Amino acid sequence: MIWLNRYAKLVAAATALLIAAGGMVTSTGSGLSVPDWPNTYGWFMFSFPMSKWVGGIRYEHTHRLIASTVGFLTIILAFWTWRVEPRAWVRRLGFAALGAVILQGLLGGLTVLLLLPPAISIGHAALAQLFFCITLTLAVVTSPSWKALSTPANDVMLRRMTLITTVLIYCQILVGATMRHVGAGLAIPTFPLAFGHVVPPVWTSGIAVHFAHRVGALIVVSAVLAVAAHVWHWHRRRPEFTRPALLLVLFVCSQATLGAFVVMSSLQPIINTAHVVNGALVLGTSLVLTLRVYRHGIQEPAIGGIPAAARAKLPVLEKHLRGVRG
Repeated sequence: MIWLNRYAKLVAAATALLIAAGGMVTSTGSGLSVPDWPNTYGWFMFSFPMSKWVGGIRYEHTHRLIASTVGFLTIILAFWTWRVEPRAWVRRLGFAALGAVILQGLLGGLTVLLLLPPAISIGHAALAQLFFCITLTLAVVTSPSWKALSTPANDVMLRRMTLITTVLIYCQILVGATMRHVGAGLAIPTFPLAFGHVVPPVWTSGIAVHFAHRVGALIVVSAVLAVAAHVWHWHRRRPEFTRPALLLVLFVCSQATLGAFVVMSSLQPIINTAHVVNGALVLGTSLVLTLRVYRHGIQEPAIGGIPAAARAKLPVLEKHLRGVRG
């Protein structure tokens, strides 16, 4: 099982790389550099000559190659999980990943064939983040630490806070994807103020989307700081909580900084793509913390009327009783 876990981590890492490649395609405006699909200028994708990888073709074709590789890795992950994983819900999660990557490939093809319609492009970006979350979940739940018995957190507030924060981050990513694909990245070209004001003095659809993204950023940062403060105050001795909480704060601070530089650099492609990838890392870290909090908040089912935590203490209790009787 340890190799399945390592492989799941590999797929999750490859998915993050795929998000970066997709981010470069959008940031450089290379979405239609290869106008046909699934071939590349009539060539079979993997036989397209490297001498022709020029301009935007380089970004779009590289994105397709990485996407195909991730799809192949996901096929292996799904069937490997189905074969060796005893938990039915984890096996189903493996095939959910397979279904998501197939749908993602189809959406990617449609964005090209239909000449980058915003709705499909936004759906493509949104599904990419969901697929990343599925692969990351598989990496978490197949790890040895997930299966090991641990003291439950018994913190309902923390469970609600982490879940809400993860949902807020995903919604913020959706707003960001909408902003990118409707061309509203510089609808407000100044930072931190909007045209010299806290609230834009004029409004268009692009300004509304852009401003919503800025407001969403403030909400997400506040939620992350609240979660981290709660973890460090009530669970400072739980490294399985404090480590991802610290990492989450670092990532969200980096994300806010990158967001500022995206505007001030006038959508420089490298900075823009780093903002996209770091957003996925913020979402993934929040998801990991949420999964761990929920895992440690669930008591193991009782077997023979004895809870798992109590069963673990039975040998010590029996030894103590023998000493009393003696």
